Amino acid sequence: MRPLFAGFIPHTKPRELTRLFSSLKTSIWAPALIRRAETGGAFASVVYRGDPDAGAVLILVRTLDGKAVLYRSMRDMDGSRIWHPKGPAGEDDLDGDIRKAMVSDPDLWVIEIEDKQGRHFLTERVED
Repeated sequence: MRPLFAGFIPHTKPRELTRLFSSLKTSIWAPALIRRAETGGAFASVVYRGDPDAGAVLILVRTLDGKAVLYRSMRDMDGSRIWHPKGPAGEDDLDGDIRKAMVSDPDLWVIEIEDKQGRHFLTERVED
């Protein structure tokens, strides 16, 4: 089966396309995530805006029952982005984690999604 973007970028293999699209500028990637969430019926916003080109991202998904899941991005051995969840946990505990991360990384972006179903709307791989 040919990938969706086959022929879009000549001589590009599927793994290279994954790397290309996972390395989008954060200022482009973050609004796309917010749009996916809003299209899915959730509320999403940028809580803290870091470096527009290469800032790391934390995503806090609140389920509106006092619980939340915090997703941190990392890279695997191929350079693809993987998301690691923490939680579900209390919102206050995860807010403390976010504050600590913001102190150590001024380029950090924080995106908050409020969704009763707890959907994250990420298209990259999410670890369990």
